[in-house]
Amino acid sequence: MLDTPAYAAQSADAPLAPFRIARRAPRANEVLIDILYCGVCHSDLHQVRDEWGGSIFPMVPGHEIVGRVAEVGSAVTRYKVGDSVGVGCFVDSCRACPQCRAGEEQYCEQGMTATYNSRERDSGEPTYGGYSTRITVDEAYVLRVPDGIPLERAAPLLCAGITTYSPLRHFGVKAGDRVAVVGLGGLGHMAVKLATAMGAEVTVLSTSESKRQDALALGAKDFAATRDGEVFRTHRGRFDFIIDTVSAQHDYNAYLGLLKVDGTMVLLGIPDPTPLSAFPLVGGRRRLAGSMIGGIRETQEMLDFCAEHGVASDIELIDIRDINTAYERMLKGDVRYRFVIDIESLRRAA
Repeated sequence: MLDTPAYAAQSADAPLAPFRIARRAPRANEVLIDILYCGVCHSDLHQVRDEWGGSIFPMVPGHEIVGRVAEVGSAVTRYKVGDSVGVGCFVDSCRACPQCRAGEEQYCEQGMTATYNSRERDSGEPTYGGYSTRITVDEAYVLRVPDGIPLERAAPLLCAGITTYSPLRHFGVKAGDRVAVVGLGGLGHMAVKLATAMGAEVTVLSTSESKRQDALALGAKDFAATRDGEVFRTHRGRFDFIIDTVSAQHDYNAYLGLLKVDGTMVLLGIPDPTPLSAFPLVGGRRRLAGSMIGGIRETQEMLDFCAEHGVASDIELIDIRDINTAYERMLKGDVRYRFVIDIESLRRAA
């Protein structure tokens, strides 16, 4: 076993602090990765504070992991020492159900094994994430990071990137479509970049007028501040597709009215229950759907797409010692648009 520096929460009310974990040397089909960068996702905060229930402590968060291969098992064929690679939100699945066989491991019937705050399928031991200096993962759940994407800016693509790319692809967004992005945070800014790269005409819908210039700089063609209720009248029936990234409670019915006939609105956020009327759906043959990350095949496709189109996350690189402050700033929306931990700072501090 490899003694590995990390940062962990010991309980739901404890700050993240230095910790040591044991990583195994790679088995035959596994890859040992020296972690270089790890993105900070809002779900890290939810799980560290046990806001979704079922948290396993001590917890080492982090599922937006980028690094380099340090060692490979005897049967590994996809990677070699020195390759730039990533690990996203899960590290295993049943591999046998229809979803796994279709490359949609995120919907595994037995449940995917999350990169952290989960349990390994064979041993039952807890999984630990990317707020650490290394990780050992089966090669089937490792992604290749293409040349051309700065590694620190690639890390958030493994959650925020694929979470927005997957519904855009699945629901067939294409060049010329009018796409609205609700919310301009970690997910929203990636939705703008990706939909724009696909050739769509993007409008950002936000409660904050202060986000207007950012939205346009990211590639949006238009911006509307939704605190002005008139927006829902002037934009009625305008959009082919709406990607809703907001986790705070809001009125789905109002946004559904912005869709054309046969339009689709996809939810990525998980707010408190929101009343839904049938009329906005029935009246325009509209669809309200949900989506969650993507499988390994689609995540690799997304990374390759980003490299081809020059898409990467806008980040603020932080020292591991600033992670608790970053969580507080994240709660206030004080980040443009994703914190990424420089894991070298953890090596120096160890």
